Amino acid sequence: MAKKMNYVQAINMALADAMEADENVLLLGEDVADEEGGGVVKVSQGLSAKFGTNRVKSTPIAEEAIMGAAIGASLVGKRPVAEIMLMNFMTVAMDQVVNHAAKLRYMSGGQTNVPITIRTMTGAGGGAGGQHTDMLEAWFAHVAGMKVVTPSSPAEAYGLLRACIEDDDPCLFIENMPTYWTKGEAPVPGTVIPLGKANVIKEGNDVTLITYGRMVMESMQAAEILAENGVSVEVIDLRTIAPFDAETILNSVAKTQRAVVVHEAVRPFGVGAEIASRITEELFSQLKAPVQRVGSSFNAVPYAQVLEAAHLPTPDGIIEAVKKTLD
Repeated sequence: MAKKMNYVQAINMALADAMEADENVLLLGEDVADEEGGGVVKVSQGLSAKFGTNRVKSTPIAEEAIMGAAIGASLVGKRPVAEIMLMNFMTVAMDQVVNHAAKLRYMSGGQTNVPITIRTMTGAGGGAGGQHTDMLEAWFAHVAGMKVVTPSSPAEAYGLLRACIEDDDPCLFIENMPTYWTKGEAPVPGTVIPLGKANVIKEGNDVTLITYGRMVMESMQAAEILAENGVSVEVIDLRTIAPFDAETILNSVAKTQRAVVVHEAVRPFGVGAEIASRITEELFSQLKAPVQRVGSSFNAVPYAQVLEAAHLPTPDGIIEAVKKTLD
């Protein structure tokens, strides 16, 4: 029987393996060392005991300082993994991320790289409220010089995080809170999944579903229901949001001639709008229907369970969007 592992275990394993492979990899963030609990959800548990507190360093509650320290360390040859506990708190460190990390390679004429990985968690569904669960990937995808990555399974989390740590540019690695303890196939140690390359996880002929992160599960559920009704759906997991794999998307949509983009972030001004625009620009004459987008409702994430559930995309909502392309 294949070994199973959850996201927390897979990310911990990726960090440990990366630190074992390269002594320049270090981890910093609030409560990440074992003395402070090994991270708020134990992602870094055991790492400071193994590698020491010089390489796994708990910091004050100061996101801008965490990012500044990570950037400074990267400029002297380190590969820091900076944990910003929640994605909403990335707003506190935006100046360091946007005006420094993302720009230094350009502003130095390529003489200076900033090989930092920013780990952050977010995602609605656990009643954490509007200040803790926003999906803000479109903000960072809009910043030249940034790479934005999010996994859809524990094995993907391992391989993509290893790729981010090895990359010479700043990478934002987004982890989804409600799926942290969801189990999947355990990663093969040493596996590195190339950034910028999407994964066709289900082949089909009638419509293409383009998605990433947690919404891969919702999209696969929708695809299975549609298959029972004779609709053949191709499902693409982007893996890397920026830069996204346009070649894989366009090849798929050229085949199916219909597309639906699904993300947890609110629908307006999202990643789906960029992908829909690119598809329309490249394949307008081949499309049998307008590209559909599915996302969360345009409001702050509600705290009440019933409202939070209504805020999020569902398999039923994805099925409805697919049916629009078929009609």
